[in-house]
Amino acid sequence: MEDLLNSRLAERLGPVAGFPGDAGYAERRQVWNATIDRFPAAIVAVRDQDDVRNAITTAVACGLKVCVRGGGHNIAGSAVADGALMIDMSSLRQIEIDTEHLIGRVGGGATWADFDAAAQAHGLAAPGGVVSSTGVAGLTLGGGFGWLARLHGLAVDNLLSAEIVLADGTVAVCSQDEHPDLFWALRGGGGNFGVVTEFTFRLHPVGPQVLFGPTFFALKDARRVLAAYAEHAPLLPRKACVWANLMTAPPVPVLPESVHGTKVLTLMQFHAEPADEAQADLQSLHGGAEPLGSALAPRPFTEAQGFLDAAYDFGARNYWRAHNHHTLTPSLIDLLVDLASGLPTPESELLICLLGGAVADVGENATAFPHRQIPFMTTPGVRWRDERDDPRMTGWLKDVSEQIAAHAVPGCYVNFIAEAEGNAPRAYGGNLARLAAIKRTYDPANLFRFNQNIAPGTHSAGECPPHSP
Repeated sequence: MEDLLNSRLAERLGPVAGFPGDAGYAERRQVWNATIDRFPAAIVAVRDQDDVRNAITTAVACGLKVCVRGGGHNIAGSAVADGALMIDMSSLRQIEIDTEHLIGRVGGGATWADFDAAAQAHGLAAPGGVVSSTGVAGLTLGGGFGWLARLHGLAVDNLLSAEIVLADGTVAVCSQDEHPDLFWALRGGGGNFGVVTEFTFRLHPVGPQVLFGPTFFALKDARRVLAAYAEHAPLLPRKACVWANLMTAPPVPVLPESVHGTKVLTLMQFHAEPADEAQADLQSLHGGAEPLGSALAPRPFTEAQGFLDAAYDFGARNYWRAHNHHTLTPSLIDLLVDLASGLPTPESELLICLLGGAVADVGENATAFPHRQIPFMTTPGVRWRDERDDPRMTGWLKDVSEQIAAHAVPGCYVNFIAEAEGNAPRAYGGNLARLAAIKRTYDPANLFRFNQNIAPGTHSAGECPPHSP
């Protein structure tokens, strides 16, 4: 049966299809998180939109589900699934920068490093993430936040249109004016609705120099600094964004050797202006504590975007959880600092992300991304190399997550969910029912299910009319 299926797939898909045992198959099925070890029935290295359409119609004809690899960075490994037809988008990296209209068009297989470099050649940028090897598609479809979010909003807030291949093989261009229901769903609903082959973003003047870098504090000062951070970070000018991280001190030149390998608090600081007043804006977060060292300095924006790439490189085993918070209470700060001493590997962390600013200017129902009024998100994460440590690492993280959850409010950022399924209510909140209605219109058979899946729901004709090819 497998040989018959492979023969049928090869006939329909041609030379772009790869099967188990073929050259390149083993490499293409690998994703960022090394705990993911799955075997698609075939991998289609698409070259253009027609290849995407052919892959989708072939999957339907052969009774296969579809998974889609953009950057392959998703923590839950949604890019690859056992027995599915995997669409590898990595060749669709076309980018066009329209400097007159401040618009960027980018292919569904591009990374943020690709897009940042092309836009920065003209002094422009769109809000993306904080690791530049992340795919544009996956980050955007989940909402997408990083250093520019407080200033210019989420990636989805800057998305002007998307060209998508649907479950029936037709192509739709969706925007506020065309297929507005689908456009709403794509902005935070993940990969539930089809394969986006091109995104069009609004661009903003950024850089080329920004102020960026880490400042390190001793763990004994962490409560003091985090108390100041909790109070002052939400009040920062929108040009500033600072994330806090309880972690193991890396062997970097700005830290004394005696500090290397000890537990520290790091403030990773971004300011869109490299001017002296930017330093003053950030000083309020220190709480009067003396830093152990700092690498905060004017840098090219592209350097800031790629600064953390090595710390989150491909090939390690990863497990995360994420929690929303209206505030960082003293009891939560105490808990996080106490937990920091038990971080199980040097690469593990207790991360605090800062949102607010322009993110909160948008209503919770204006896009599918619902977490608009959440200023802080904690993301405890473990990162390790030996699969024999899997139970110990995931067990530690789950225990820590349960403790942090007692200080959290409902909801979770879809791109930070490590479990492959079962978290749609947390991810989509009050927008889930509307998403289910749209899912039923555009993907009633749930072809695109390898994500935080939205099951097709029932709806009336008035809520969501059938789409036209």
